[in-house]
Amino acid sequence: MNINIEHNESPDDEVKAWLSKYKNTDDNRAKTQLRTLILHYYLHMVKKIAHGLARRQADPIEDIIQVGCVGLMKAIDQFDEAQGASFKTYATYRITGEIRHYLRDKASIIRAPRELLELSFRMNSIIEKLHSKLGRNPTEVEIAEELQLPLKRISEVIEVDRRKRPVSLDQIAGFSDNDQSLVDKLVDDKYQEEQKLQEDRIMLLEAVSLLSDNLKEVVQMSFFEDLNQNEIAKKVGISQMQVSRRIKKATAELFKIITKREKQPD
Repeated sequence: MNINIEHNESPDDEVKAWLSKYKNTDDNRAKTQLRTLILHYYLHMVKKIAHGLARRQADPIEDIIQVGCVGLMKAIDQFDEAQGASFKTYATYRITGEIRHYLRDKASIIRAPRELLELSFRMNSIIEKLHSKLGRNPTEVEIAEELQLPLKRISEVIEVDRRKRPVSLDQIAGFSDNDQSLVDKLVDDKYQEEQKLQEDRIMLLEAVSLLSDNLKEVVQMSFFEDLNQNEIAKKVGISQMQVSRRIKKATAELFKIITKREKQPD
């Protein structure tokens, strides 16, 4: 979605009331709808940041955008106006940080430096030697002393070794009375986040269904079909500027609908 805000107020001015209501409402349905509304309002920003950071990455851009959306949701939940920064500034920081963290971790999992792989072989030989000598598994400090390397370097090698070692899904994940196998605890975080976003979108549809037909049409294409304003303009037969105005009007109407329904019983 590519929302260009065509009005005198900044996006933060308009979203300020939405964030305030989101923070203060006890209505879970209204809270979810408001969060999804804010997310879609700034989704164009997520995409812009994602494309900028993914220029030299092989990851599908859709995955990076998804990670950026997680950062945006965290920004919505954790934003504190009293800190002085605008929401847009804070959200940019959280989105960028989330994506960079994802790309950094993914890169380190995919290709560990050759030096660390070679050191891993040496370290495992030392571990066997120390185990025979001590009658127990050596500590990282003992391994570092034997190899005459910084403790931090040993920790890096152990992490590389852990990532390339296959783990049985039947392995017990804990030692409590409620022990579970790893297969029971294994969760695809990306899939879980996608499911959460889809569920939140469905809940927002309750409010969207109450919009007038012309506003509902552009919201449907923008929020749920992920078309940009130029694509919507071509399909509807109006200008991009008119699409922008309709989206702005639609989001304002959605906020009114959500806050009005908040007071109504389920």
